[in-house]
Amino acid sequence: MAQLYFYYSAMNAGKSTALLQSSYNYQERGMRSVVYTAEIDDRFGAGQVSSRIGLSSPASLFNTQTALYTEISSKHQRQPIHCVLIDECQFLTKEQVRELSDVVDELDIPVLCYGLRTDFRGELFSGSEYLLAWADKLVELKTICHCGRKATMVLRLDSEGRPRHEGEQVVIGGNERYVSVCRKHYKQALSSGSLEEVHGVPVRSI
Repeated sequence: MAQLYFYYSAMNAGKSTALLQSSYNYQERGMRSVVYTAEIDDRFGAGQVSSRIGLSSPASLFNTQTALYTEISSKHQRQPIHCVLIDECQFLTKEQVRELSDVVDELDIPVLCYGLRTDFRGELFSGSEYLLAWADKLVELKTICHCGRKATMVLRLDSEGRPRHEGEQVVIGGNERYVSVCRKHYKQALSSGSLEEVHGVPVRSI
């Protein structure tokens, strides 16, 4: 039976790599996979899922207005879909998570969602909140803090590399703007206002 999966982590845990590998596994067996990614994140080009190790795949785009159930159902009627994969799923709305659950329950198509659990303030994204509530399977993809502990938090850095705890929830960026750390060093970095004091190394080398 099809299920709704939520693969979550901090940044740089290999979420896109895992998604692309799953998509390849379906295609290798002659099955059709459909990949979606958030329209808001165009760092690697619009309509593209790319990993840090060089893998990539074309992808359909979603924004807050995309009717995912209607769109996926229409594609499925034209040519059977065996799996739907969603990158950057933290940007889904509550309604879109519900629609993806309908894809699973009514169309019997597995849906695999990959994304961040929390933002730089340690608060849940909307898509992540409802995936945590409604997904059949929750899978944590792990990455590590500079200290070697599991990284569960994301720090946002300003233009001078200083940790910040205020601002808009969504600001697109990569390693130059975000750093994954353990909870202990997340607190210490915000308290001291510096990653250098926490780790004892220059910010840009982390």
